[in-house]
Amino acid sequence: MESAMADIHDGATILIGGFGLAGMPAELIDALIAQGARDLTIVNNNAGNGDTGLAALLKAKRVRKIICSFPRQADSYVFDSLFHAGEIELELVPQGNLAERIRAAGAGIGGFFTRTAYGTPLAEGKETRIIDGQGYVFEKPIHADFALIKAETADRWGNLVYRKTARNFGPIMAMAAKCPIVQVSNVVELGELDPEHIITPGLFVKRVVKVASAAKPASAA
Repeated sequence: MESAMADIHDGATILIGGFGLAGMPAELIDALIAQGARDLTIVNNNAGNGDTGLAALLKAKRVRKIICSFPRQADSYVFDSLFHAGEIELELVPQGNLAERIRAAGAGIGGFFTRTAYGTPLAEGKETRIIDGQGYVFEKPIHADFALIKAETADRWGNLVYRKTARNFGPIMAMAAKCPIVQVSNVVELGELDPEHIITPGLFVKRVVKVASAAKPASAA
């Protein structure tokens, strides 16, 4: 874990997978906190839950800016406190735009026009255009230095299989970052993964770290 995170530098832009707690790479985030990089720009759907994971990274005051869709919920009090104290910058991006901006980076697209946010404060300072009588806003791709992703299973070449909805942003984030780092519960031999079930090809993965699975509660008798 330490060697996988060792070269994350101050000021890096990092994509972090997860939709709330689903698919959040908690162990990688903890390792990032221990590693010590500062002034980070973090891209995530949310802005942390409670005091763990991404919220713990914010609480350690390692994040200069966060780009996300859903910064406020009942247990996002760490972000809320930092934001109102002027200690963190927020770029609010509608969820569909966020996903497409990340995907565009991985696909090598220079940007795209979308109707979402046209005529709102989120469009201020951005190029707009009328296309077929409708207003559109130009959105730029989100490139990143690193991505922290959680998958279920990998092989030695980094081919990935995800667990249900924990898949969420993982596949597009792996494509959009220079160095995707993935935590998995299982590592299998080459050839054990059905090619039809592989979601992220190993071409897009630089590092894989196996972490122990959380203990499952015993079933009721």
